[in-house]
Amino acid sequence: MGELLTIGTFARAARLSPKALRLYDELGLLRPAAVDGESGYRYYDPGQLEQARLIAWLRRLGMPLARIRQVCGLPAPDAAEAVAAYWRQVTAETAARGRLAAFLVDHLSGRDGAVEDTTTTLGIRHAARSEPGRVRTSNEDVAYAGDRLLAVADGMRGPGGDRAAAAAVDALKRLRTLSPPPEDLLGALADAVGDAERAIRDVAASTPSGQVVTTLTALVWSGARLGLVHVGDSRAYLLRDGGLFQLTDDHTYVQSLIDQGRLTPEEAVSHPRRSLLVRALTGTGASPPDLSTHDAAPGDRYLLCSDGLPGVVPAGVLRETLAGSGGPRQAVDELIDLAYAAGAPDNVACVVADVVAEEECAAGGTPR
Repeated sequence: MGELLTIGTFARAARLSPKALRLYDELGLLRPAAVDGESGYRYYDPGQLEQARLIAWLRRLGMPLARIRQVCGLPAPDAAEAVAAYWRQVTAETAARGRLAAFLVDHLSGRDGAVEDTTTTLGIRHAARSEPGRVRTSNEDVAYAGDRLLAVADGMRGPGGDRAAAAAVDALKRLRTLSPPPEDLLGALADAVGDAERAIRDVAASTPSGQVVTTLTALVWSGARLGLVHVGDSRAYLLRDGGLFQLTDDHTYVQSLIDQGRLTPEEAVSHPRRSLLVRALTGTGASPPDLSTHDAAPGDRYLLCSDGLPGVVPAGVLRETLAGSGGPRQAVDELIDLAYAAGAPDNVACVVADVVAEEECAAGGTPR
């Protein structure tokens, strides 16, 4: 066999077990250089050690074997970016599980006040609007507002983008009638997202490329608590006591650079890859959304919007506009007018909702 190494020698050099090498062979990750025709014994070339070590490192990172196969087939620079993207996904999913764990700890220990809060029922006044902007000839943004559900979705341009966004929002609409109790909000949201993924997969199957992408940001009310589902770069904001708070994190490449300290928020505004998403709904279930619960209070004002709004309207202007004395409809119209005044190069969708006591909402009183 010349310079070829036996499977045992190669395994020791690569710090792998022969069993792992046999598995990688079966999966097509690392084929032996030669196989004895009579004994079936595997032999490896020393030049395969680097790939074997890379596979071992990726396995220790927790990367699934199917994804490792993709990484191993890429040139080194592309493989590096693929590993970085995978780790951003793992970090985001870990953070989401951390928030869920914190919620469960508080809930099970009685610190979240969920039982007491169910006696306080809030209502909302709302308005929604979606426009194509000054440049685009199509509108893939969807904005929806109902008494228990607010949602914004931004489909990627191209065949099926608008239908993917609509399918994502439609899948959540069943939550309007399910009325899950506060302690079941996260589970109900997760189930609804599963329905959205299946609907988006059907949309993708009907397109020439077989692929569609959409963001989704939505709020669902239950008593005095609300559930938030978010994936992509649409946003949810809360205006409370004069302060504007962003409730969501952008799942974008540039935001990951900001989080790593490699880019400033000011630099991100003009970055050529500022619209590149690292997480979105695609129908594959590969990018689970962030799920969280929040306490609502009378006087709160919520804004949900696609990136076409904050992309051209600064946060300070958003806060000033939302803090105005007009109702949700006036606020929505003013925000979209601001986007158009700034050029509106993208579709613009936004939803504004004011939180009021249910009896006040029924009586038709002014919430602000």
